[in-house]
Amino acid sequence: MDPEYSVLFFSKYDAKKLVAALTMFSQRFSYVPLSPEWNMIFINGLWEKMLQVPDIDSPPVLSQWVHEGLQPFLVEPKVFACLRAKNVFCETFQKIVAALNGIYSDLPVEQQRNLYTGIKYYLIEDGSNRKCYNAAVPGLNSTAWFENYLGAFLEHATVGDLQLFGDEATLQKFARDPVNIQMISNLTLLHETAVYYTLLLTSGPDFPLSSLPDRFVCYLSPSAVSNLSRDDALTLAQRISKNCPLNLTHRGITRDSAPSSLTTEELQVASSLVRKFEHFTPAILRALGQAAVGLSISDIENSISDKDLEASIAALGEVRGWNAEQSGTIINKLLSSGYQIQNGQSLAKLGSLVAGFNSSTLRSLSPEVILEAIKLPEFVQHIATLPSSLKMIFVEKISSSVGHPADLVKYIPDALASYIPKSLLVFGEEKPNILDLNNKKWTREQAAMFFSDVMKAEPDFSRLSQSVLQGFTCAATNEMEAERFQELAKVMKKKNVKLGEDQLSCLVKLVTLHGIPKDLDSYPKDLLLFLSPSDYAATGSCRQYFANIGKANLDVLQRESSQRKELLSEALACLKISSTQVNKENAEILGRLVCDLSGEYIRSSGGNLLKQLSQCDSFLPDQEEAIRSVISSGNTTFGAPAAWSAFTLNVLSGLIPVFDHSILQKIPKNALTLWLKNFAHDSALSREQLATIVEELLPTRHKRADGCPPNKQITDMVLNSDLMPIEYTAEELHTCLKNVSLDNHLPQILTYAFSIQQLTVLKSHLDETYPDGYPESLLRKLGSLVSFVTPEDISKWNITSADTLADLLKYEPADAQAAAIIRRYTDLGNALNANALNAIGTRYICLLNVTELNMIDPNSLKLASLNPSACSQLTKDILYPKAKRAFSDQHYLPAYYELIKPYLGGAPGMDLKALSKDNVNMDVSTFANLRRDSVLSLTISEVENLLGRNLGDLKKWQHKSPIWEWVQMQKQSELDKLNIGLTGGTQEGYINIVARKFESTSSASLGTVAMTLHLLPALLISFLMMLVLS
Repeated sequence: MDPEYSVLFFSKYDAKKLVAALTMFSQRFSYVPLSPEWNMIFINGLWEKMLQVPDIDSPPVLSQWVHEGLQPFLVEPKVFACLRAKNVFCETFQKIVAALNGIYSDLPVEQQRNLYTGIKYYLIEDGSNRKCYNAAVPGLNSTAWFENYLGAFLEHATVGDLQLFGDEATLQKFARDPVNIQMISNLTLLHETAVYYTLLLTSGPDFPLSSLPDRFVCYLSPSAVSNLSRDDALTLAQRISKNCPLNLTHRGITRDSAPSSLTTEELQVASSLVRKFEHFTPAILRALGQAAVGLSISDIENSISDKDLEASIAALGEVRGWNAEQSGTIINKLLSSGYQIQNGQSLAKLGSLVAGFNSSTLRSLSPEVILEAIKLPEFVQHIATLPSSLKMIFVEKISSSVGHPADLVKYIPDALASYIPKSLLVFGEEKPNILDLNNKKWTREQAAMFFSDVMKAEPDFSRLSQSVLQGFTCAATNEMEAERFQELAKVMKKKNVKLGEDQLSCLVKLVTLHGIPKDLDSYPKDLLLFLSPSDYAATGSCRQYFANIGKANLDVLQRESSQRKELLSEALACLKISSTQVNKENAEILGRLVCDLSGEYIRSSGGNLLKQLSQCDSFLPDQEEAIRSVISSGNTTFGAPAAWSAFTLNVLSGLIPVFDHSILQKIPKNALTLWLKNFAHDSALSREQLATIVEELLPTRHKRADGCPPNKQITDMVLNSDLMPIEYTAEELHTCLKNVSLDNHLPQILTYAFSIQQLTVLKSHLDETYPDGYPESLLRKLGSLVSFVTPEDISKWNITSADTLADLLKYEPADAQAAAIIRRYTDLGNALNANALNAIGTRYICLLNVTELNMIDPNSLKLASLNPSACSQLTKDILYPKAKRAFSDQHYLPAYYELIKPYLGGAPGMDLKALSKDNVNMDVSTFANLRRDSVLSLTISEVENLLGRNLGDLKKWQHKSPIWEWVQMQKQSELDKLNIGLTGGTQEGYINIVARKFESTSSASLGTVAMTLHLLPALLISFLMMLVLS
C-alpha cells in the first residue's frame, strides 16, 4: 500500500469509532509485531486524521489519541522519521512526549527503549544538530528541555546521547533547571549517565550539594567534596549512608573474589570525607556511617583509641565494603585490647567486621557461640560477604554441633548452604523437611544427595524449588510411576531448572517412554538438544524447533561433538541457508548455534552475526580471524572502530578478547578510558582480558624516569583507583613505588587490569622488600602474582595452613607452580585434610604423587569435593579404596552411588558387580571411564543392570575403549537380546583370545589386544585325517 493511500483510507472513518477500533486492535494483537513498512503506513494515515480532530491541541484529546491510537505504531523507531518529514513542530512533539510519558511505567522495557530511540531520532537532525532549543527564540528557550522532550525516557539515554543534545555549557543549564532536577530525582538513570549528570550539576560554581537530589549523592566525584567543611562532610556522609545501596559485584566477579565491592569514585569520596578529621570519636564514626569505609590502615591504628573503637563496634559493623586489611586490622586491634567473644551476641555485634577474623581465631570459638549468632537476622545478612575460608569454618562449627541432616538444613543460613559437604546431606531413614530444603540454594551435586528422598516425600513436584529440582538423578526415578515423568519435566520447565548432559539424556528417555509428546514446548528447551526436528513435528515447524534450540544451553553438548555438528547442519538446511551468508533474521533464530559457524560464514555475513557472537564463551582460531576481519572492515552497524564510543564497546564487550592490536589502536583512547571507568566493573571480562586494553592506553615509547615526577606520587588515593594501570608506565611504577608499602593495598590493586610488564614490576618490588622470602601473611594476598613466582621463590615460603594453600591456588597458577606449592605445603609437615583437599580441588588433585596420595585420610575425603576421573589410573586406584572406606556407612543408601561415583574409575570388577544390583542407572560416560579390566570382567546381565535406563547409549559409545573390547568379548547372539543395536560381538564358531599388554604403573590404563581366530570345522577334520594317515 502506498502510504498516501492510508491518508485517504483513514479519512473516511469517524474519529471516535476509529480510536475505539484501534484500541481493540492494540489489545488483541499487541503480541504480533508489525513490520516497519506497515507501521509507517498506519502512522502516516492516522497522523493526518488526528490533525483533523477538534481540540487536538488540548493535552487530554492528544493524549487519548497517542495512548489509544498511535502508541502501538510508535514503538518502531523509524516512524519518528516520518514525523520529522512531516515537519511536526516542537510544540506538538512536546505534547506527544508528554502523552507517551503518561504511559511510560506501563510499557515493557523493550518498548520504552524503542520509543526513546524514536524520540532521539526526531531530536537529532543529521546525527549532530540538536532540535527544539534556541536560547534566542521564545518558545524554544526553555532550559526544562529534558522534561519537555525526553521525560522518563531519559532513563535510556547514554552519555553519548546527552552530548548529542547539546554542548557541555548547554547541558549544564539543562541539568540545573529546577524542573529537570525535580523530574530526574525520581528516575533511575544508567550508571554512567547518572555519574555524568552529577558531574554537570557539581562541576560548575555556586551549586550547593544540599540541592543535589538524594539519589545523586551516590555518584559524586572526589573533587565535588574536596572543599567541604567538617559539618558539611558529616551531613553528606549521612545522606550517602541512607541513599546509596552497595553494589555486590566488582568487575563481573563475586564479592568473595573482590576485596571491595565499591567503585573507585565511592572509595575516593569516602576517603576525602574521612580526611577532614584527624581523630575519630564514636560520635564521628557513627555520623560517618558508610563513609567510614574510607578509613586507612593508619587511621585505624593511630587515630582511633582502643576505647573509642570498642564503643563504635555497632556503627562500624554496619559498614559494607571493608577490604580484608581494614576489617582484619579492626578485629586484631579489638582482640588485642581485650574484646571478648563470649556468646553469640558479642559475635553478632561485630557485623560486617567478622570478615576480618583469621581462620585460627574463628576456629577457636565454640560451636554454641556460632549457633547462637546465626539465629540473629542482623548477623546473618553479613555472612554472604565473608570469604570462602571463613564460610567453611562456620559450616564445620554448625555441623559439628547438629546431629541430623534435617537439623543442619534447618539452622544453616542460606549464604552457607552451598558449603555443606554433600556427604552430610544424606538423610537415610530420616524424612527431609521439604520447606527447609526449598528455602536454601544448593549446588547440583548437593541436591543429588537428597533428590531421591524428596521424590518419596513430596507428591506435588510444583512445590519443589528450582534449587532442589536441579538435583535430578536417573536412579531416583526407579520408584516413580512412568506417567509422572512428563509431569516432573514440565515443572522443571516452569521453574527454569538447568540440568547437565547426563541428567538431560536420562530425562529425555523418560519423557519419551511412551512416544514423543505433542506439546514439546511445555518441556525444558534443553531437552530438544537430544531430539530431532522430526520428533518436534507434532509440536511445530523445524523453524520453531531451531528457534528454541538457539535459546537452549548449547554448552550442555561438547563443542566439537557430533551432536552439535549435526544440529548446526540440520538448522542450516531447515532455514534454507545454502550459501555461507546468514541474514539477521536467521541469525536470531540460530541464537547460540551461531557460535558454531565457521569463519567463512562469519566473513560472508558481515555484521549480521555480531550480536550472537558477543554471547559466545570462546572461539576457534578461524572464527577469531573472521571476527577481526568483519570488525576492521567497518561495514557493520557499529561503524569503523575509529568512530566507536564507550557505549559501543559496552555492547561489543563479549568480543573484546578477540580484538588484536590493529583494532584496539584505532579505537579512540578516550572511548577506551571511559569504558574502563564506567563499564568495565560490570563486564564479564577477566583482569587479564582487561589488561589488553590497558596496554593500548600506555605510551609505546618513553624515557626512563630519573625519579618519580611530583604528579605521579603514589598515595592512598592513587592506590584506591582502578584506573591506576593506565596512569603509570612500568618504568614509572618501578620508580614511584620506592618507599611505598603495598602490603595493605595488595588485594585491592591486584584486581586492577595491570599489564604483564606492570605486574612484573609489582613482583620485583615485593622481592626487594622481602629478599628472604614472603611472610605467610603476604602469601594470602598474592592473587594474580602467583603466576609470576618461581620454584626458588616457593622454596622460601612458610605455608602453615590450608587457608594459605587455598589462597595461593585460588588464582589457578600453572600446573608446575601449583605442584610446587602443594609440595612445599606437604614438605613442611602439613596434613592433606579436608580443607587442604578442597583447596587443591578437582583442578589439581591429579598433580599429587604417590606419597602425597597415601597421606590422605579416608575421613578427609568424606568432607571434600573432588572428582579424580580425569587422573591417571594409578591415582584413581589409590583414591577409590579410601573413598569406599569414607562412605562405607552409607553404602546401603541411594545416595551412596552419587558419593562414590567420582571415584569409580578405580573400582575393581567385584565392586561394580555389587553395584549392578542397586539400580543405579549409571550414565555411559561414567561407564566408559571405568577400569578396563573391571569392565571386561562384567557379564552382559551385569552391564544391563548397571546402566539401567541408559543402556541404549552404549550403541553411541560402542567404539570407545574399553566398551569396544567388552563388546568384542561377548557373544553376538547375547548382545542381540539387548535390542540396542550393538554389533562386533563373537559369532558362533569364533573364539576370542584377549592378550594383555602390561604397561608401567603410571600408565593411564591397561591395554588389551583382541584377536579373533576362525577355526573352520573342515580344516580341523583334514588335520585329524592327516594325523591318522601318517
